[in-house]
This record gives sequence, structure tokens and C-alpha cells, in this order.
Amino acid sequence: MFSIANLAYITWNVNPTAFTVFGLEIRWYGVLFAITFAVGYFILTKMFQKEKKPETLVDSLLWYVVIAVVIGARLGHCLFYEPAYYLTAEHWIEILYIRDGGLASHGAAIAILLAIYLVARKYKLAYWYLLDRLVIVVALGGLFIRTGNLFNSEIYGHTTTLPWGFLFVRNGEVMPKHPTQIYEALSYFLLFLGLLAYYIKKDGKMKEGVSFSCFLIVCFGMRFLIEFVKENQELWEDDYVLNMGQMLSLPFILAGIVLLILSLNGKLPHRKSISAPKEAKDAQ
Repeated sequence: MFSIANLAYITWNVNPTAFTVFGLEIRWYGVLFAITFAVGYFILTKMFQKEKKPETLVDSLLWYVVIAVVIGARLGHCLFYEPAYYLTAEHWIEILYIRDGGLASHGAAIAILLAIYLVARKYKLAYWYLLDRLVIVVALGGLFIRTGNLFNSEIYGHTTTLPWGFLFVRNGEVMPKHPTQIYEALSYFLLFLGLLAYYIKKDGKMKEGVSFSCFLIVCFGMRFLIEFVKENQELWEDDYVLNMGQMLSLPFILAGIVLLILSLNGKLPHRKSISAPKEAKDAQ
């Protein structure tokens, strides 16, 4: 249920389950997660068709990224936020219990970087070429994923008196909270529009590394700032000035700044030759 009965805040009591199939609950989060990849597939297909890349490139990229997101996000949560729990003989098997919740975007980001390297090597493409295009759909994906978090009534902020505060009824909250899911979703959407506009303006002929660098700076910069009004995910984070989300964001922000400077000055590191497997050469 969604209500604005009290103008001081917004009552949020939406059922996170979208529908049920043969007794299995399909959540809005899962639906939006699937939409992320469907829309991303469409956008990347159009880009690669325009740039005359192999038809199999999008399929390979999709599967590599899907696997990287699921594995990376889950391992990121278990290793960054609750290692003392999951790295024990009694609970290590629970790392596989993805349906129980617990995913970390920073873990997904690290895994995606590795996945893109493998795809670039397979198709003998420049690493930066793939990254500059993938971040456009990743930014849009952030919009869908954070909207899914909103439907789950999770990852929200501190108590607020602002009129757009959300009262998360399903969690038993009695005070309105910052809807940080919406803050992040909007920042991702604006980032997507900016990156897409840059791609269109340059007709796909962007300076290598610029889009990726800007993505790192803006995405994780906004994440760092929003964390100041977000509830900590684990109790131990209360003992530190910065929470885990902020500490993990800093290396990405710094990397983005360094890469942007190198890119604008034409000093971005390149690998002159990438050995590709025979089947990849045939695909070209």
C-alpha cells in the first residue's frame, strides 16, 4: 500500500512480491533485475551493430556480466560485511543462499571488471572500449536495482522530518526515513543520461576511458555522499566515522580521477596485443 495520508511523510507498505508461479514467489526485485539485463542487451546490441562488431559479442558480454554480478555481489556482501559469520565451518555453505538476501554492489563492480577483461581478451578488443559502453547500461541498471530495493523496503536512511520521508511499515518503522533508494536511483538515472548523451554526441567515437572514468567518479562519489544519511547495514559499522560502503567507494573514486587525468592526456595504459582464442577469431 502506498499512501500520502499524512503530508509530513509518505507511508510505504508495498508488497515486495510481484506474483506467484507454482507456489514460487517472484519479487519485484527479481523482475527489475531481469529488466536490467533485457534493456542492457537491447542498448548494447544497437551500439555494436552500429559499430559493426561480432554478433556474438553481446551474448558473451551478457552472460559474463550476469555471472559476475551474481557471484561478485554475493561474495562482496559475505566477505566485506560479515566475514566473521560466513567464513566459519558452520556457516560457509550459506554463502550460496542468495535468496536469503545480502548483495553488495562493490563486489559486483570488482567482478564485472574481471568479466570485461575476459570478454575483451576473447574478442581481441580494447578493454577501455568495452568499459566505456558497458557503464552506460550499468548506470541504467542501477536505477532498476535501487527501485527493487525500495520495493523490498531495504537499504534506507536515517530518520528524517523532510516531507518526502518514507515510513517503511513492513519493517515496523514508526518514524519516516530518508528514501536513499530513490536518491541513488535518481543519481544513476542522471548518470545514464549524461553518459548516453556523450556517446551520441561523439557518435560512438569517444576518447577511450573518459566515460568509464566519469562513471567511477560520479557513481561512487554519489554513493559516498548518500551513505551519510543511510542506515548502516551491520552493527560494527557504528564504531567508525565511515561505513563499509564509503570505505569501499573511495578506491573507485580515486581510480576514476587518476584514469580520467591519464585519458585526457593520452596516457591511458594500453595492451598492444591481446591473444584471442581461435573460436573468437572465427567469430570476427
